[in-house]
Amino acid sequence: MVVAGFVGGWLAAQPTLLNAGEQQNVEESARSALRRGLDWLKSVQRADGSWSDTNFPALTALGLWAFARSDHPDRAEVCGKAAEFIASYAQPDGGIYKRPTGGRGSGGLSVYNTAVCMTALHAWDAAKYRALILKAREFVAGSQLTGDSPGAGGFGYEPPQPRADEVRKLMERGDLSNTAWAMRAMRETQDAEDYRDGARKVDIDWAATIRFIEKLQNRNSDDPENFGSFGYDPGGERGGTAQAQEGKVTLRGFGSMTYAAIEAMIFAQLTMDDPRVRSALEWAMKHWSVEENPGMGQKGLFYYYNTMSKALTAARVEQLSSPDGRVVPWKEQLVRRLVTIQKPDGSWVNDDNQFWEANPALVTSYVALAIESLLGR
Repeated sequence: MVVAGFVGGWLAAQPTLLNAGEQQNVEESARSALRRGLDWLKSVQRADGSWSDTNFPALTALGLWAFARSDHPDRAEVCGKAAEFIASYAQPDGGIYKRPTGGRGSGGLSVYNTAVCMTALHAWDAAKYRALILKAREFVAGSQLTGDSPGAGGFGYEPPQPRADEVRKLMERGDLSNTAWAMRAMRETQDAEDYRDGARKVDIDWAATIRFIEKLQNRNSDDPENFGSFGYDPGGERGGTAQAQEGKVTLRGFGSMTYAAIEAMIFAQLTMDDPRVRSALEWAMKHWSVEENPGMGQKGLFYYYNTMSKALTAARVEQLSSPDGRVVPWKEQLVRRLVTIQKPDGSWVNDDNQFWEANPALVTSYVALAIESLLGR
């Protein structure tokens, strides 16, 4: 995986606020919470290797990904079963998903499922599943939105298809979450292309993804409260819009999408000198919280923890620092929060189910991945 190196400015490397003993205690707390979470996940894994809703293999892939990055003693057994379950969802078009059988929640979300599944399979056994991953890369690359639609350059839950105008408009609605998942999947599996027969390599249009992403950033310098943050989609359908004093309507930015954008821009190999990246990190510092998803409250809280940890780790940010000198040891604060809210059985869950977060298997996988990221795994 290739990421941009960040140097200089207010995010330059600084001495840690913790002494050696405190640092060790934080790491021990993180490892202990992670082990308890993985133990719980193992205890609820089904005999077929799955977790949670089997209509969506990505939910199992998140658990596989967490175990693949771990040193859990039962890692091989858990991952082997989960990977075979996920591989059974490979479709002739290269995607890894379940075809919908009718009605909401019966399958679909093919781009999201494929991106998460190919990433997890690559993390577990890139060689064994290489052929499947190569086909999945073709599917994701072919799912990038093009043309003059508002989502052009980005990714939605489904690939573009020739349909009636209104349906096509719905299908071609790109969003930042799916775009970030797709970008990470394509960057992390890029080494598979070294094994593709023939000279042609499959990839996405990275420049187009950035053109899509930048549409979602608040860049109004007259609105310092929101400047640098990111919204979910061009229409503001999730997260809403805000109206500045002069009447201009902009997307309302919030924490999880701002971190998703930071991660996505890093995978697109933008540097810290890029004003879009720098302003996003400045907004994140200004609105730092482990109590809520800034701008959304408890909605999507654990997705926020997950994207925050992955983004700051990918950006090589050891601690956040503001221009006025305030320093936030984000790893320590996140670990302490996660330990505090972990359930007695080792799982995590959100009382707010807006984004499926009442599902403990999904949420515990999110947290395990967040902890692994900050531990450098």
